[in-house]
Amino acid sequence: MTTVQPRTQLVPASGAWTPDQGPGARLFAPLGDLPLESGSVLPDVTLAYETWGELSPAGDNAVLVLHALTGDSHVRGPASAAHPTAGWWEELVGPGRPVDTDRYFVVAPNVLGGCQGSTGPASPAPDGRRWASRFPGITVRDQVAAEALLSRALGVSRWALVIGGSMGGMRALEWAATLPDQVERLAVIATSARASADQIAWNSAQLAAIEADGGFLGGDYYDQPDGSGPHRGLGVARRIAHTTYRSALELEERFGNRLQPGTDGRERPDYPQVTSYLDHHATKLARRFDANSYRVLVRTMNSHDVGRGRGGTAAGLARITARTLVVAIESDRLFPVPLVREIRDGVPGATWRVETSPIGHDAFLVTNPDLERWIAHLLEDA
Repeated sequence: MTTVQPRTQLVPASGAWTPDQGPGARLFAPLGDLPLESGSVLPDVTLAYETWGELSPAGDNAVLVLHALTGDSHVRGPASAAHPTAGWWEELVGPGRPVDTDRYFVVAPNVLGGCQGSTGPASPAPDGRRWASRFPGITVRDQVAAEALLSRALGVSRWALVIGGSMGGMRALEWAATLPDQVERLAVIATSARASADQIAWNSAQLAAIEADGGFLGGDYYDQPDGSGPHRGLGVARRIAHTTYRSALELEERFGNRLQPGTDGRERPDYPQVTSYLDHHATKLARRFDANSYRVLVRTMNSHDVGRGRGGTAAGLARITARTLVVAIESDRLFPVPLVREIRDGVPGATWRVETSPIGHDAFLVTNPDLERWIAHLLEDA
């Protein structure tokens, strides 16, 4: 199994293309200037991405995998110096898996505005300084426009499947609504056609936590000599977000009101286990993610609306011609079933499935035989 050589000058982190890098090597695609939905232009855009499998001569066996808010391009493979986390969808993508890399050319880009190699607030602006607070506001459509440039650069004629969950599902929907002739199949999981007031409210609390941190400095914190930044605020944002990613039932059954033991083995009356759990996830994210990128991406999610400028949500969804699978998670309190069902109701001929996992929103990221079977069936459907 080899990685296809791109049909344009796309280079790995080392600065030179080497075909023996192997599947999953992080590559960087210089895409030029990107006109934004706002009317401004983001210059010299780069997208980081990873690929597995081989592109067919016709360029029609490609699968686009789109990550969630704090994910990245590393769908498969171990954590390493180049990848702060292990592959996040290895049960779904790989040799012999539902998205079979022996059959499909799988492409996973890091989202525009992110902090794992793609152009974002920490990237250098044309003046050589980091964008920081000057990074322009972007939308999900802008992110899709950048990914469409990557698609053309790679020689993909049409995506056999575009798939994503959560924020990745928002981009997948925009792909199918904006470029319907380029998407043969679509799978959207635990996502919505528009941001809900509840989602925007939770996101607003996270933004406020970051901006209230004394180390935020209006977003211009990169050059602090001590390496300080809004790490505490980002940690608080992660605590808020992670609470919405899990169901109340799962948290109750897993932790209840039990206390965390101290270093002496005795329970600490001031430290519940669920608090320790959230602290752990806050620390992990603050070590690997940029607060400015977090703010940019949360704001793109807040502005998400597939019906914007298209006559409303129903009209936006009606543009989609791909064979579509829509998956909701019964216990998801961030993307509840009725909100996800709007996609099913709006996309002509969409297949509807509800996963009964007790985990909540994060269920799409864990081993999920039902989801694996549904995706395999979608790809088998001619």
